[in-house]
Amino acid sequence: MTAQAWNERDWTAFDVTVADHIAEVVLTGPGKGNAMGPDFWRELPEIFGHIDTDPEVRAVVLTGAGKHFSFGLDLVAMAGTLANVLADNAKAAARTEFLESLRKLQAGITAVADCRKPVVAAVSGWCIGGGVDLICAADVRYASADAKFSIREVKVGMVADVGTLARLPYIIGDGHMRELALTGKDIDAARAEKIGLVNDVADDQDAVLALARATAREIADNPPLVVHGIKDVLDHSRSAAVHDSLRYVAAWNSAFLPSEDLSEAITAVFEKRKPEFKGR
Repeated sequence: MTAQAWNERDWTAFDVTVADHIAEVVLTGPGKGNAMGPDFWRELPEIFGHIDTDPEVRAVVLTGAGKHFSFGLDLVAMAGTLANVLADNAKAAARTEFLESLRKLQAGITAVADCRKPVVAAVSGWCIGGGVDLICAADVRYASADAKFSIREVKVGMVADVGTLARLPYIIGDGHMRELALTGKDIDAARAEKIGLVNDVADDQDAVLALARATAREIADNPPLVVHGIKDVLDHSRSAAVHDSLRYVAAWNSAFLPSEDLSEAITAVFEKRKPEFKGR
């Protein structure tokens, strides 16, 4: 596929434009709040694979359409991925199939992190669960004043498994990391800036997008091979640790994810009620 062809393609979960050496990738759903369903996970690595190799692109702005960046994993749309491993007495075949599916999800986020073109994220509204996974793969993160963040997986009976636990420790301190991951609490943009999750906070959605575009412009105006070199050197020391963490959590969740609490969490989503966890 030529650069022009991939750029002009009608994506289902994204809008993608390229102009003056900057790609703008916008999450568009189709789930509510740009929730991450099958289309998102299929298209994300393809888009960033093209961006990585397109000589016309030197920097990327990543943002969400509408009021919110992303509500995270679309549990309803992705229920099929979990179905076999959650079945009673799931055996090796079902767990192995889930492991492979999980590694594909991880690969989508890793495609963003490994992209040689720096990625600048502009976050407005909610950034939950998988949304945090995604912005952890960006190089620079900005938020609007109304942004809120949550590593929500613990609230739905899961260990976060597609990137947050591997990458966020390199962005914020260990104590803050553990607090957010273990509680699943929500934090606002001011707290996110204080702990280093975001670089800066802008007044509103238009302002944060303008800030991200300005930073992408500054990056794109620099020598592209030097920019690639900076990313490569910065990523070198931590890439092996991130890779090891992703493999470990994939194996962990393939073995231990099935639980009554997870089934209860998914059922509660369908029934639109608060889950009741019993530690089983």
